[in-house]
Order: sequence, then C-alpha cells, then structure tokens
Amino acid sequence: MGGVVTYGWMELPAEAVDTAARELLGWRLSANGVTVRLTEVEAYSGLGADPASHAHRGVTNRNAVMFGPAGRLYVYQIYGMHFCANIVCGEEGRAAAVLLRAGEVVDGLETARERRPAARDDAGLAAGPAKLMQVLALNRAANDTSVIDGSGPATLSPPATEPGAIEAGPRVGVTSAHDVPWRFWISGDPTVSAYRRHIPKVRPAVRRSSRPSPPRDGRGG
Repeated sequence: MGGVVTYGWMELPAEAVDTAARELLGWRLSANGVTVRLTEVEAYSGLGADPASHAHRGVTNRNAVMFGPAGRLYVYQIYGMHFCANIVCGEEGRAAAVLLRAGEVVDGLETARERRPAARDDAGLAAGPAKLMQVLALNRAANDTSVIDGSGPATLSPPATEPGAIEAGPRVGVTSAHDVPWRFWISGDPTVSAYRRHIPKVRPAVRRSSRPSPPRDGRGG
C-alpha cells in the first residue's frame, strides 16, 4: 500500500480513490467535437476492498485496465447497448477507478443535441453515465486509451473555475456496498443525475401446502 500516483494533472495517494473522485469534479472531458464539465462521479476501489467494484475478485479480461496505469479509460457495456466510462486512478497493479456519472455540455452543444434528441433540455443531455457517453460518442473502442497524453479519443483538461461545494452520498445501481458514500457531485448543479436508492429484491415466500406430506419410502407408521 502507499505511494503516489502522478496523473500528469495531479498527484494523489494511490489508495485514495475517493479523493481522486472529488478532484475530478469540474474537470473537462472532450471527445468527438463535444466537451463536458464533470459534475458527478463515483469511486470504486480494488481487489478485496470493495464488493461493488468490477475488480473485487481479481483481474479478468474485462477489468484488466482497472489495474493501471492511471489516466486511462475503463469502458464497459451495460444492458447490451449502453456504455459507461471510468478513469483509472490507482498505482499500477492496484485497481481503482472513478465512474463518470454526469456532466454539463460546455462546448459542442448542437452536436450533443443531435446525439441525444430525446433529452428534455440541455441540463439532461449528459445527466447519467450512459448519456454522457452518448454525447461524447464514445464506446468500447475507447477502452484502455489515455485521457492525458492526447493519444486517445478523449482528453481531460483542468477546470476553468473551482467547482464549488461538493456533496457526497450513496452509490447508484450496485447491489453490494451501495450505501458507501463514494458518489460525489457539485452541489445544486442541474446536470447531476437523479438518485434512485437501491432496493434489494425480496423473493416471495414459498407457500407450503397444509396437507401432510406422505412418507418418503411409501410406508406408514
């Protein structure tokens, strides 16, 4: 444990994924003609430390990018059609990533509207992890590409101004460790996604017959 991760744009203790998540708020992510200012993020730790993390049980072909190096995108698909993106933020060999949950479109607004015609207003264009990916036109092809050296389709840049007050609360859409307050957002920002608390599914009780069961071996007494 320990050590410091250098991102090119910040240095953080390697184990402080929640600190990295906070620091990302207000930063700008640009791709394919659109730029969003990050307004909501969610932190995920690594092996054995966070049961909600894709890296919780170890390295797989899917999650390998989460184990570093830092400053790369971890992109995965949900429901067979939508994509979500995380920025890897741990030292190499130690998984940690920050899910990009929502943002404000600050450049390329007309293009973003064309990509998200169902959005009710501009505040809703990137108000959710899949919506954010849609306005940036990013998909699985962006997986394991850098956001800091210009070699990938997306580039991260410093905030123009301080993000203001930051709030923290439970994570969204996970069944394990959902109450861990590792979701962070800019207070009062209209582009933050709607919070829906996780409600565990309760299996209906099996109704048993009131009639006595016959002896298993077919004999009475």
